[in-house]
Amino acid sequence: MNFAPWAPYLSIIEIILGLALTALVLVQSKGQDLGGFLGGGGGDGGAFRTRRGIEVVLHRLTIIIAVIFFINTLLAFLAWGQVS
Repeated sequence: MNFAPWAPYLSIIEIILGLALTALVLVQSKGQDLGGFLGGGGGDGGAFRTRRGIEVVLHRLTIIIAVIFFINTLLAFLAWGQVS
């Protein structure tokens, strides 16, 4: 399959997905101290807690965007490999 014509569009999508993924991760880390953000002990002793409401939506959206980002990266890699 020839992905070469899609290469520029996949690159733009890659940038948009990267920015969206970064924003989602940063929004989720709000309200936590630096230790909790880096995986250390937070205010709750580093224990996992149940996500509720908007946290569930953000968590699932982050996973979906990450999967789309990964697939887009593979397609962009193939597309740019075909450009001569």
